[in-house]
Amino acid sequence: MNQNKLNNFTLDDLNHLNTNTMMDHLGIQFTEASPGFIKATMPVDHRTHQPMGLLHGGASVALAESAGSVGSAMLVDISHYSVVGAQITANHLRSVKDGLVTAEAKIIHQGKNTHVWNIDITDQKGKIISTCRLTNFILKK
Repeated sequence: MNQNKLNNFTLDDLNHLNTNTMMDHLGIQFTEASPGFIKATMPVDHRTHQPMGLLHGGASVALAESAGSVGSAMLVDISHYSVVGAQITANHLRSVKDGLVTAEAKIIHQGKNTHVWNIDITDQKGKIISTCRLTNFILKK
């Protein structure tokens, strides 16, 4: 496991922050991080299915926003700034019934007040399941 320290967080720290949150309930785990990039996985199972037995689009969006928001938090001084999601869009391109999906979030704009992330979610074969765009506000506390 990559133990990069970003903004004083290790991957273990990031995953520990998920305890008793929606990320914990959905099984989201951060697996890789570097400035402007974060990778996270999520199981496709009863917790993330919609009624037809497919990965729920909302679970995909939760995975994408979790990755991009944590990515932004790692780029700012969180003792002085808060990261707040402002907008997210998602295009769901194919379905998944089981296994593991992986989100790769890459920053495409790192401004003083906003960060914009592109997040691609792939299945275990590397096929894109969803592609998302997230805008975060960076707010002075």
